Amino acid sequence: MEKKFQQLKASLAEVHDIQSVLALLDWDHQTYMPKEGAEERAAQIGTLSEIAHRKFTDKKIGDLLKELQPWAAGRDPESDEVCLLAVAAREYDRRTRVPAKLVAEFARTTAVAQSVWEQALHDNDFPRFRPHLEKIFQLRREYAGCFQPYRHIYDPLLDEFEPGLTTAEVQKIFKKIRQLQTQLIRDLAARPQVDNAFLFRHYGDRKQWEFGVDVITRFGFDWSRGRQDRAVHPFTNTFGLCDIRITTHIYPDNVASALFSTMHEGGHALYEQGVDRGLSRTLLGTGASLGIHESQSRLWENLVGRSHDFWVWAFPRLKKTFPAQLADVSLEEFYRGINRVEPSFIRTEADEATYNLHIMLRLELEIGVLEGKFEVKDLPELWRAKMKEYLGIVPDTDRQGVLQDVHWSCGSIGYFPTYALGNLISAQIYAAADAELGLSKLLRKGEFLPLREWLREKLHRHGSKFAPQELVKRITGRGIDPQPYLDYLNTKYRAIYKA
Repeated sequence: MEKKFQQLKASLAEVHDIQSVLALLDWDHQTYMPKEGAEERAAQIGTLSEIAHRKFTDKKIGDLLKELQPWAAGRDPESDEVCLLAVAAREYDRRTRVPAKLVAEFARTTAVAQSVWEQALHDNDFPRFRPHLEKIFQLRREYAGCFQPYRHIYDPLLDEFEPGLTTAEVQKIFKKIRQLQTQLIRDLAARPQVDNAFLFRHYGDRKQWEFGVDVITRFGFDWSRGRQDRAVHPFTNTFGLCDIRITTHIYPDNVASALFSTMHEGGHALYEQGVDRGLSRTLLGTGASLGIHESQSRLWENLVGRSHDFWVWAFPRLKKTFPAQLADVSLEEFYRGINRVEPSFIRTEADEATYNLHIMLRLELEIGVLEGKFEVKDLPELWRAKMKEYLGIVPDTDRQGVLQDVHWSCGSIGYFPTYALGNLISAQIYAAADAELGLSKLLRKGEFLPLREWLREKLHRHGSKFAPQELVKRITGRGIDPQPYLDYLNTKYRAIYKA
């Protein structure tokens, strides 16, 4: 049976290699590819996606999985071999339900759509993007249809990013946090507003880049196994455990944007770089889920990066980098400024207290379109109405509204809830790490490696061996729970606003 397991592992490694090449093509698509290359790139991505799908769903894979079940039953259930078989069986069942032609068509459609979206965003031109988005939603409905019967059409899409979680469970969590976060926002709005005008002075480009690079280097980012480039919408791509690429964007007149973007994507990369290298080229050699992944990016961006303790160490360095811009700004003013709570149009720039409301808005629109309640052509106006309902503001342009995120052009419908889940999980994990390490003293001294090593031991090294809820329970003693995050928000922001 050992020989059969190695045969299975070798076959799955071939699929992994093709998917790594696809990831490289996607990274190039969003960074350096010439604009006119979109259609040819779409054909390449479609062809390779279909090949990878056919290889994974080959009957010989299914036969090997069945033959290896008795062998696995007699082994340690937490061994790499048994965990790999469990994940492979789940993926095989999921992928064999989907026709290869649908996979290829979806890959080609989204590859073209990403380039169209980028230009539409630049030109504030939703009608240009609309037919592509309509096709994407149509293909996502077809994909969901492959999993009937389901409790909700959104379930198969959510399951692709957050295995085991249902739409009903997400809606229940969101209902609780929406009520409590809305109350917090109302209470803070009644207090004098925090000044953050100094964040929008002219800071230039190169020094912002260098400061961000220095921060994530100190976090533990390994530059021999990764790099950073620029993209319209920052993202992270992994081609292998020794080749993880992150991207950022820099606005010369907004010093916070690039730094927190770099921290966020750096958190994703630290997770991937921490996976046990023995899991390379297997289904286990990546994050457990997108919610777990987002917990790591949000942990470094917010729990660390927006903390007072971090800026005790970092602010003198930032002030030295930008002496003229920050000459009249104190540490306390800066800390309060980067934590200003104010409803805003752009999700990636949103403060912690309002961020989850952006996610709820997107979830409602995605579900509405999939159910046939909304039409794609109406999304710009629906977006404005939902922004008014959720945040009390209305965007002037589609660039500030429905066009702002890259995810729909990539076909990542079902992804957005993982951002909010990541926020919840990040607070649970950070509290567990703090109880063991005493993070306040470490952050104030700029000592970040103990936290990275703790995360590597408790979480990163396991890759996707364990289900998300199980992994959270192993680390924190309980499953995903929104209360620690809500407590964190209330304690932090009521102190800042004296509310």
